[in-house]
Amino acid sequence: MARDYYEILGIARTASADEIRRAHRKLAKEFHPDKNKSPEAPKRFSELQEAYDALSDPEKRSQYDQFGHLGSNANPFGGREGRSQTGGGQAGGPWQNVKPEDLEEMMGGLGGIGDFFRGGGTQRGRSGRSAAQAGQNMEIEVTVDFMTAAVGGTRNVSIRDSQGKNSAIDVRIPAGIASGGSMRVAGKGHDGTGGGPPGDLMLVIRVAPHSWFYRDGMDVSIDVPITIVEAALGTSIDVPLLKGTVKLKIPAGTPSGKKLRVTGKGIAPANKTAGDFFAVIQIVAPTDLQPADADALKVLGEKLPNPRENRWV
Repeated sequence: MARDYYEILGIARTASADEIRRAHRKLAKEFHPDKNKSPEAPKRFSELQEAYDALSDPEKRSQYDQFGHLGSNANPFGGREGRSQTGGGQAGGPWQNVKPEDLEEMMGGLGGIGDFFRGGGTQRGRSGRSAAQAGQNMEIEVTVDFMTAAVGGTRNVSIRDSQGKNSAIDVRIPAGIASGGSMRVAGKGHDGTGGGPPGDLMLVIRVAPHSWFYRDGMDVSIDVPITIVEAALGTSIDVPLLKGTVKLKIPAGTPSGKKLRVTGKGIAPANKTAGDFFAVIQIVAPTDLQPADADALKVLGEKLPNPRENRWV
């Protein structure tokens, strides 16, 4: 009497399609005649294929659940009506529902079965050598200084490949790249196999902070300290830019926190509009006044309007 298909695969009658597929894949790897030299292996493998063919097809499974082997139109492990018992390429054979990736995994790469069924045309040769395969990409994190990220430059990057070999390459950092941005360097990843091309090098950029510049997108700012006299009377001062300097006019009465814009002098990425440069005014109060100077400020302070008057009413 024919064995129950669910029993052959070791699954419950309520098993899902994924559970059927996993059970078949596991047992097919175990009993494949090319890997299992037991005299019982060919028979067990044939049973597995017959059971999987019936249960992996929803319509055939429904017929089997209702009518058993008669419903699935199958003789016990001896093939089905109107087809070859080996299923060797004929429509509806025992291999019809087996996916290429299942074959490749369960046969452990025997003869490049998976590649053959996918139509890749890159089976392993009789010599046993693997077909050409591209190398994997390599990802590394690189820290660059603020100015290099802002205006562009070259960074020497050290690489260690999968064999532990060290090398170094010069990488062009584009102007305006932000912290967390990425770059691809073609052909500098892990080596391919079987004559395949190397993978790419993926760089994740981290930008170190600057001593006085800071950025918001393509705009760059700098804090500019001035005295209370300069703020009150106005002045002109030299302020450093990303490249060169600018003579900046401070209007009389400029408050602390005021931003003075220098148009187009921020970060200038290639083929994009440049950002702006901002001087952020910071009024610095004196802390070591001479008595006479302090008295003079008191007199001045009595003449100045109270800036808080009616402010919170």
